[in-house]
Amino acid sequence: MSATEKHRIRPAGRHLLTIGEDLIQDHYAAVIELVKNAYDADARSVTVSIGLSEDEESVIITVSDDGHGMSKKVVIDQWLVPSTKGKVESRVSPGGRVMQGRKGIGRYAASILGSDLRLETISAGGERTEVYLEWARFETAEYLSDVEIDVLASHTNDSCGTKLTITGKGKYRAAWSSNEIKTLEFELQKLISPVEKIQAAKAGNTAFSIIIIVDGFFFESNKIYKKEIQPIPLFELYDYRVSGSIEKNGTGLLVFKNQKAKNTVDETIPVKLKYETGCGKLSFDIRVYDRESDAIDQLIRRGLVNDAGNYVGKNEAKNLLNKNNGIGVYRNGFRIRPLGDPDFDWLKLNEQRVQMPSIRIGSNQVIGYVEIESEELSHLEEKSARDGLKENSAFRNLKDITIAVIRNLEERRFAYRNKAGLSRPVVKVERELEKLFNFEDIKTGIRKKLSRTGIDPKLAEDIVTIITEKEDKNNKIVEDIRRAVAIYQGQATLGKIINVILHEGRRPLNYFKSQIPNLNIWVDEFKVERVDQYLDEIVSIADGIRKSAQMFVNLFGKLDPLAAAKRKAKEQFDIVLTVKKSFDVFEEELIKNNIYIKLESDLDAVPFTGWSSDIYIIMTNLIENSIFWISEKESRNRYLNVKIVSSNGSLSYLDYRDSGPGIEKHLIESQVIFEPEFSTKPSGTGLGLAIAGEAASRNGLQIQAFESDNGAYFRLQPFGGV
Repeated sequence: MSATEKHRIRPAGRHLLTIGEDLIQDHYAAVIELVKNAYDADARSVTVSIGLSEDEESVIITVSDDGHGMSKKVVIDQWLVPSTKGKVESRVSPGGRVMQGRKGIGRYAASILGSDLRLETISAGGERTEVYLEWARFETAEYLSDVEIDVLASHTNDSCGTKLTITGKGKYRAAWSSNEIKTLEFELQKLISPVEKIQAAKAGNTAFSIIIIVDGFFFESNKIYKKEIQPIPLFELYDYRVSGSIEKNGTGLLVFKNQKAKNTVDETIPVKLKYETGCGKLSFDIRVYDRESDAIDQLIRRGLVNDAGNYVGKNEAKNLLNKNNGIGVYRNGFRIRPLGDPDFDWLKLNEQRVQMPSIRIGSNQVIGYVEIESEELSHLEEKSARDGLKENSAFRNLKDITIAVIRNLEERRFAYRNKAGLSRPVVKVERELEKLFNFEDIKTGIRKKLSRTGIDPKLAEDIVTIITEKEDKNNKIVEDIRRAVAIYQGQATLGKIINVILHEGRRPLNYFKSQIPNLNIWVDEFKVERVDQYLDEIVSIADGIRKSAQMFVNLFGKLDPLAAAKRKAKEQFDIVLTVKKSFDVFEEELIKNNIYIKLESDLDAVPFTGWSSDIYIIMTNLIENSIFWISEKESRNRYLNVKIVSSNGSLSYLDYRDSGPGIEKHLIESQVIFEPEFSTKPSGTGLGLAIAGEAASRNGLQIQAFESDNGAYFRLQPFGGV
């Protein structure tokens, strides 16, 4: 007969080493964990000292702070116990700081810095406690409980605080050189929030300080190097900046600043998300720098200096931006690694810039931070390995909202650069073609030069005639190019609405799939037994097929204006009818989104000579944009309104309005919305309105956007119209 035995899980001796080796990313992260522990102990400062033994065979690392220290009881019951939950339960230190550590494992980071560790700590009551650990004993012990640790306690009048001394030879010594120490200094710089000290100074408080001392590495050409770590500067010489906060409920206020131009006014940007953030309250400070040669020169002229306070050259300025760029994520004043590292593009800015280089910014152009709340409030959880945040829904929300904040900056930056002539020149196809094949300036110049040389005027005119003939031939080519461009733009618009057509086509297609087999069944039955009931079923299905077939005919009719393989000549058409057909394309979408349309015209038919397909292109792009934004912003009153006004029987203007969120003033003033690549849609291509503008131009029309208190407002009118 078998008997049940009770046993306990006994951690292996090397369990502590596994915590350090597997959960701490690298030796920089190990030092950072120990610095955070000093912060949790309410220390005003912590000193990290890295030196060598006399024979230079061992590295000696000390981390000492002036915090509240620990009593013997705390050392035994908490410090020597892995994964304690004291910080999780307390959350706030005795001094009122939000705890950085949560998992009770950070102290074991020391195991990857050296082979042994000495702890010396003095509590507020003057109790001094010393502990010495040799990690090799844990490596060889079968069970964790087999390792006995000596704890020495005594009384002292010294000030409270804690000091960790870590030593190690071999791989521990090899891990450090001047370059590694510079990297550590940089990591400690990025650890501290760039606004923490500024805020502390304004409040009259002393901020937590980190001091680094290096002895024996000939660091910076000195035997002993000592420096108080300062946060990575948020350069005040930025070109553009967006800052502010968004509350948990999704409302907030951002401020956009432009230092590229003088005497600019700060712009406030109200924020109202559709839902709560899902990641707590967020604070932002994001600064962008143009990277063209002229922009770097301007940055230097504004007063860019290095750490020594000296003005920098162009290469050094570029290196400063290359080294310090990135958007860090900070919690309670400390950065969460590796978010914000120059080579860790957690927001995928570079991928987006490749798609739209004129408007999007790259990660090497931005320096900034996002401040997040505690895990309990934000649900943004740090990974156990201290290598970022867990990829949960809260983190996805953080990325989406941060990108949306950056989009506000990008839009305004693009609008300014476009207006100031700083952007890459945008090719307007129609305009550039006219310039390319217009030889009038050449003919005028030749006439003048030949006249000065005394050549027979008739001969001079013959030469000009030859140029004119060439111009005429080229202009025929221009027309071919124009027709090809128009076809391609029509097909680009066709691509945008094809999903709408396919969606509408599912209903008749499903009817065919389901009813044709039934038709075959009833036909077979009727062949055997000619009963009126069978004939009625056949007629009913046939009528349904006829109606469904007509639906397909109508659908393909909607595509016809954009699907032509050849460009017809200009012809007169009714612009009112063309607008109606444009609305027909989106009939199902408009119904589904509860958007009603109103078409007004002072004449039943308004004749216009041009290409109806171009008007179709203009209208379908406007309608598609309206449906998106009305649905996206959940507008209450949902409508599209087109008013066509004629004069003397021909088009005077066409006004197009919707009830969406409208277009911001700065985008209207700069007319940047008609530039290729510019889009305020999250995944927009920036082609729709640009194509609409080109289509209007081909027909002697211009399309303009105007400010409106209610939604978007566009006007289409002949050039020179009122």
